[in-house]
Amino acid sequence: MTASKLQFSAQSLLDEASTRTGGLTDLGPGPFVDPLKLLVTSLERDAALNPVGQYIARERTLGHIVNRLQYVNDRKLNPGIAHESIVKPVFIIGLVRTGTTILHDILAQDPRNRAPLTWEVTFPSPPPATATFDTDPRIARCEAGFPPQDERREKFKAMHPMGAQLSQECVVMMGDAMCTPLFHNQFRVTAYEDWVDNEADWSHVYDFHYRQLQHLQSAHRGERWVLKTGAHMWGLEHLLRTYPDARIVFTHRDPVKSLTSYASLTTLVRSMGSDDVHGPAIAEDWNPRLQHALEHAIAVRSAQQYPQAMFYDLRFTDFIRDQFAAVEGIYDAFGIPMTDEAAARMKWFIADNPPGKHGIHRYSPEEYGIDPTAVRGDFRRYIERFDLPPE
Repeated sequence: MTASKLQFSAQSLLDEASTRTGGLTDLGPGPFVDPLKLLVTSLERDAALNPVGQYIARERTLGHIVNRLQYVNDRKLNPGIAHESIVKPVFIIGLVRTGTTILHDILAQDPRNRAPLTWEVTFPSPPPATATFDTDPRIARCEAGFPPQDERREKFKAMHPMGAQLSQECVVMMGDAMCTPLFHNQFRVTAYEDWVDNEADWSHVYDFHYRQLQHLQSAHRGERWVLKTGAHMWGLEHLLRTYPDARIVFTHRDPVKSLTSYASLTTLVRSMGSDDVHGPAIAEDWNPRLQHALEHAIAVRSAQQYPQAMFYDLRFTDFIRDQFAAVEGIYDAFGIPMTDEAAARMKWFIADNPPGKHGIHRYSPEEYGIDPTAVRGDFRRYIERFDLPPE
């Protein structure tokens, strides 16, 4: 592929982020600049960005740098943030496109649960406060930042709900540690993702993730965090060392459906910023990456080195059959009381968000060069372990 000359560099991004934050320069502990440089290099060599893509990539990366600077600075201004404790957080992890987003949003309806919302993850400084949590001007600012209503946005909403006050996943928060598979979903950054898959030290990601949760709950608490992303498969051992009492919902689905849906989503997202997007190549690229991450997570779990942690397996087909019953199963497994208010709110949300509310996400393996028999062979041990029939 032909490299596309970027109109920005890692240093120009750092300089601009410092300007936007009034001169802040302290990025805090852990690696950040070197991964940033790797990302920028990969954007130039691999991503084939068009002018719109250059703008999206620049603003996306700047947002993460600005957030990092402000997280660090807010902690200096309010040292009490460092004394916040995170107790028995609930994490939803698993293969991509396994119903984790809607499950996360349902759990967030319980007023005792604390889910990170899109607006506060996008603009975390200063720490959100209870008194203004539903009226904070950053909510409108976040809504204004979504792409304009067009065919692509409507297709995306059919695949993945959007909204400033909907729950956000940890893969976005990981961008503030400059180590996240999200970048390779949004842009073709092959060299960067190779580093994420094989070389990145995920301990730093979870060190900063803990700081992020401390920051976000410092002025607006709940009884427990509910968090989600399939990206936790990459660094599950570090998640468990950081949160040894974690409660983990592990979602499962026929990997053919999962891979095909993800290839469809990634194709759409990348097409917003590149004119060189090929669906079958995306599926071929992500198949071994997802397989590697999934096998890693299962191996970490099988090692059973974290006796305080609890796991609960949830098949996509069971979840879709009865969403509230699936949530009841999670609460029972983790010993979380289900209040009448929580049940009523969850049931209302489920009724108000039926499958297909924002359109039907249609896709087929053939569109993405996926051979179902070959994929099921690649994931055979996973399929057999969790008894996953073809969908």
